[in-house]
Amino acid sequence: MKKHLPNLFTLMNLFFGCWAIVATFQSGTMATMDESGGMLIEIPEQIYYASLFIALAGVMDFFDGFVARWLKVNSELGMQLDSLADVVSFGVAPSFIVFQFLRLSLASDANALNHSTLFMAPAFIIAMAGAYRLAKFNIDTEQTNYFKGVPIPMIGILTAAFPLIYWQSQIAFLSKLMLSPFFWYLYIGIVSCLMVMNTPMLAIKSLGKNKKLMLPLMLVAADVILSALFFRWLAIPFGFIGYCLVSLFYKNTITQLK
Repeated sequence: MKKHLPNLFTLMNLFFGCWAIVATFQSGTMATMDESGGMLIEIPEQIYYASLFIALAGVMDFFDGFVARWLKVNSELGMQLDSLADVVSFGVAPSFIVFQFLRLSLASDANALNHSTLFMAPAFIIAMAGAYRLAKFNIDTEQTNYFKGVPIPMIGILTAAFPLIYWQSQIAFLSKLMLSPFFWYLYIGIVSCLMVMNTPMLAIKSLGKNKKLMLPLMLVAADVILSALFFRWLAIPFGFIGYCLVSLFYKNTITQLK
């Protein structure tokens, strides 16, 4: 029985990922206001629930690996199942969040009626890049102590932060930026490239191999905590940027891990 316990957490990861997809398309809208009190645009009422479900999927994703190592029941089945769940929760579900923001940004344009749905199709490049990254990870024996490219759960959590930032931010510039299709096209290109690149990136599992990596991981943690105190949900993108920059700075140290 215990050998299937990690798989249960993995399936719950998938369960919450599916609910995140459902939440992005729930009916109803919620108006948001800028800092001057003016209405910006209405967003799907339940889209911030998608953020919650993706976060819960992230918790399940953490615990499936933790429990598997604790019980010493790592298996090929578990690894493949984890990848299948991750591509839904952190690839497909975030793609639908971006799809909705693209739909809203294009709908707010003066020429909205002339825009084809094909303009929203690039949102699914995130899911495609995530699937490619997971397949590459499964056959790569060098990623036991560090990652090559940014892990897909990080991209999922990052994308899930945007509905919360848009809905709760009092900074008009940010809200309007997230209603720009060019912002989302740029975002899609950047995060997709980050997932499929071969650049070494920090992993918590690195600590067991090289204590020198304690400092960079603490720097990332401090970045997230301080950002949370002052900028609330913006702590997630700030933390993500910090993670990428610190990983690049310590690239040589990371590659020395055996």
